[in-house]
Order: sequence, then C-alpha cells, then structure tokens
Amino acid sequence: MTNPYLQKRSLQLSGHKTSVALETEFWQILEEMADINHNTLAAFIATVDTTRNPDLPLSSALRLTALKFVMNKP
Repeated sequence: MTNPYLQKRSLQLSGHKTSVALETEFWQILEEMADINHNTLAAFIATVDTTRNPDLPLSSALRLTALKFVMNKP
C-alpha cells in the first residue's frame, strides 16, 4: 500500500542506489538547505548520511535535520 503523503526519491549514496520517502514539506526544506550550502540535494543528503548516527534511519535523520533547521530560523 502506497502512502499518498510520502514522496519517494531515488539517489545514489556511497555508490549504492537507494530511495528515501519523505513528506513533500520535508523535501522542500532539504532543498532549501542544500541551496543555502551551494550543494545539490544529493550531495547534501550524502553529507547527512555520512554524519548521522548509524542506528538512525536516513529518513529520520533527514527529518530531524530539516526540523532543526526550521526551529533555528529567525
């Protein structure tokens, strides 16, 4: 069963194809963050992937990264 609220995107991390499903609003925030850092979205996600706690799923790490960004916005 497909969740209509999640948008799935495919990307390559560390030479492996993977996909991440997030709500559209989280994708928008992550794109903004990548833009601010003069990065592509894929490069930004790769950074989050390499710096996250290995016990934390990538989708959770991305949501938390976006949430922290929004909470720290003036």
